[in-house]
Amino acid sequence: KALKHRLIEASNDVIALILRKDFKEITQNAIPDTQRVPNEDAHTQMLAIDFAICLDEQGKPTPQLIEVQGFPSLFAFEDHIGTMYRKHFSIPPNFDYLFVNRRAYIKMLRNVIVGRINPRNVILLEIEPEKQSTRIDFYLTEDLYGIKTVCLSQLIKKGENLYYMRDGVKTRVKRIYNRIIFDDLIKKQAEMKFEIDITQPLNVEWAGHPNWFFRISKFIMPFLESKYVPKTYFLNELKDMPTDLEHWVLKPLFSFSGTGVIFNVKQSDIDAIGADERKNFILQRKVQYAPLIQSPDVPVKCEIRMLYLWAESDARPTLVTNLARMSKGVMIGVKFNKDLDWVGGNIAYFEQD
Repeated sequence: KALKHRLIEASNDVIALILRKDFKEITQNAIPDTQRVPNEDAHTQMLAIDFAICLDEQGKPTPQLIEVQGFPSLFAFEDHIGTMYRKHFSIPPNFDYLFVNRRAYIKMLRNVIVGRINPRNVILLEIEPEKQSTRIDFYLTEDLYGIKTVCLSQLIKKGENLYYMRDGVKTRVKRIYNRIIFDDLIKKQAEMKFEIDITQPLNVEWAGHPNWFFRISKFIMPFLESKYVPKTYFLNELKDMPTDLEHWVLKPLFSFSGTGVIFNVKQSDIDAIGADERKNFILQRKVQYAPLIQSPDVPVKCEIRMLYLWAESDARPTLVTNLARMSKGVMIGVKFNKDLDWVGGNIAYFEQD
């Protein structure tokens, strides 16, 4: 329960920045000019805040912010796995993976993904969705709300309207549940030659507007002041480099899933980045994950992702559920835990107040 309260307090410190009236102004440079998408809404509809679980000076579990994302996470899958664990294991009744009741959760998620649109006219948009490691979440989302998962290459454009083939019928797309990462889009563009350019005006609503992926990201870390946030600097704004670089992590702003992160920083790594490129990197104080979870062999490190939904009419985001990530590698994530067991995606049950 104590860790839960700390995680909520830490999340509120992050949300306080996002709620600032000048938030769009201070994050304007977060969006690369070539990747800016029109028709941006007032605020993100989904929010994921990742915390490493560490130990404080008294040896008690405490969160330290790793990353924040204005982008969808595994909202359908986490509900499914949470429900299945409850069905098959003896979870104490005063513990839950949800922070709202389940009926409210399913309704809130539907409101964000589908909105007021007929599900036939709503799609989950990805690039080669059948190859994505998160595809189980796509299938569960389809089951919950009757929408279809569509590859960007399968969209049909007429004027500013989009269409897709559903049951052999050309069907209008009015709302997009966006799961495309621009990192993937740029890598696949040459190979797949997409005819649809999502940075051009399109007559659609966005469930998770692409611009929020950039605005709410590593970019906001240097603006945050909290005991739960490791000190972070834009590389181009550092006049004097820390003398203890081994205690810092170098991260590119516009990458995903740990790509390009340098964990054991050397001065040569800094020197290799040109002066014009330094604005695209942050230097973040390294946090010490605590291996607190017992496994059959060695203890496991853990990261908790606090998941929020933010309906269009709400004044602030609502904490709804979570995602737990377990690791024995140098970092959290699949690529850093290959050939290891008792690692990967999971969910946390929190003691209720």
